[in-house]
Amino acid sequence: MNKSVKIILGILVSLVLLAGAFSGGFLVGHFLPATIGLPGVVLPAVSSPSPDQQSSTPSELQTLFQPFWETWQLVHENYVDQPVDDVALMRGAINGMLASLGDPHTSYMNPQEFQQANESLSGEYEGIGAYVNTKLDYLTIIEPISGSPAEAAGLQSGDKIIAIDGRDMTGINPENARQQVLGPKGSVVTLTIKRGDQPPFDVKITRAHIDIKSAEGKMLENDIAYVQVTTFGDKTTPELQATLETLMAQNPRGLILDLRNNGGGYLQTAVEVSSQFLPKDKIVLYEQYGSGQKDKYTSLGDGLAADIPMVALINEGTASASEIVAGALQDYGRATLVGVISYGKGSVQTWTPLSNDQGAVRVTIAKWLTPDGRAIHKIGLSPEVYVTMTEEDYNNKLDPQLDAAIQTLMALLAGTPIPTSMPTVTPVP
Repeated sequence: MNKSVKIILGILVSLVLLAGAFSGGFLVGHFLPATIGLPGVVLPAVSSPSPDQQSSTPSELQTLFQPFWETWQLVHENYVDQPVDDVALMRGAINGMLASLGDPHTSYMNPQEFQQANESLSGEYEGIGAYVNTKLDYLTIIEPISGSPAEAAGLQSGDKIIAIDGRDMTGINPENARQQVLGPKGSVVTLTIKRGDQPPFDVKITRAHIDIKSAEGKMLENDIAYVQVTTFGDKTTPELQATLETLMAQNPRGLILDLRNNGGGYLQTAVEVSSQFLPKDKIVLYEQYGSGQKDKYTSLGDGLAADIPMVALINEGTASASEIVAGALQDYGRATLVGVISYGKGSVQTWTPLSNDQGAVRVTIAKWLTPDGRAIHKIGLSPEVYVTMTEEDYNNKLDPQLDAAIQTLMALLAGTPIPTSMPTVTPVP
């Protein structure tokens, strides 16, 4: 895969929020006609672009870009707080340009955001080492990573991070809070934790280099193999293959594939993961471009678990590349989906690094469809067995979705109807 332009399917909520912030900036103070003055204020004459600015703009675009350069000059000559930050102006211009397209997945990543995005797909990063839930009112710990600083500090499932280094996180989007928890190894972060009915307390954690397994598994009771895939990154395919080799050697009767809270990753990795569970040459997805061209991606063959009975777990955090896998398994009847309706991201992006280490631009280049031609964008995948997961479940370390997946798989193995009378399980209408 070309490392300079990566085909990506994933969610970066922080970038979506940035796009919204820039578009929201036009609500105040930008509708005053240039010909109307205010008492005691002399409006400056509009500066003409400099010769250098004109020469750097292609001749066919000079008329179009003249207002841009006029604005650039006005800011530099008249803005009250000088000197202005040219890099910030440049990045703001890129942000505004991409936000004008109205697509939250086409956006600018500044250098720090681009680095963090790449780290999330490389399987390693620097931080405290914990899986977190960004869908609640506060950033909430799902589970510390084994051997991590978060585990050593005693963080527990259900812990809410209500302040970071003394800054109150009330009303702050949990994804933004997550970015603040990240940081270079050796640095210290103080988290204020709300745990159940206990009074809030502070925990100091020294950040470290964290290696994350993107695919791992274990054997459950009744000879059921459980495989969790958390992202679709650089190491996912070999880690999944190694996991399946270990589990399949134990002759499991069935397999549960957990794709919950998997926000996506590389398109090619989604094809490789799907190929582990499908026969060769099965269509995994269609990629549809604005020109009307439609390409198809097919399974690669030699899958290690292409025949075993399966159930796949999905939730509202299952997005993009993970929806490709779940959608293909559902269309072919390879797996019964259990959980709640998935996120619904049916588009494909490229990440293109910009010059001089100024971050990257991600641009939506296509929509993708399931093998049956379903478009799931803003719709999501509906599971055959609908099971919710509450905040109380997280706090009490309960997993009714996994419980339902086990019961569903046992029913499939027994050849009996999928149970619908369990309190936590409701069939989708």
